[in-house]
Amino acid sequence: MVQITVKVDGMQCGMCEAHVNDAIRQAFKVKKVSSSHSKGETVVLAEDDIDEQLIKAVIDKSGYKALSVKKEPYEKKGLFSSFRR
Repeated sequence: MVQITVKVDGMQCGMCEAHVNDAIRQAFKVKKVSSSHSKGETVVLAEDDIDEQLIKAVIDKSGYKALSVKKEPYEKKGLFSSFRR
């Protein structure tokens, strides 16, 4: 699983967050997506990697500006995650 953090410019409120989230969900198969206008970012969890240019294009098309994309492997953190090694 991969966690993709996108810095997004132009989100001002909760409705902006929902708009970006919906655009991501419609364009890609994702496990989870959440946006924060106060942090200016959207975090996407997906089973498979998503092309950086495609995710930027979807956000830009929704009326906001994707500034940067950071990708990292994601491992679910839970109560017993420290015992899984």
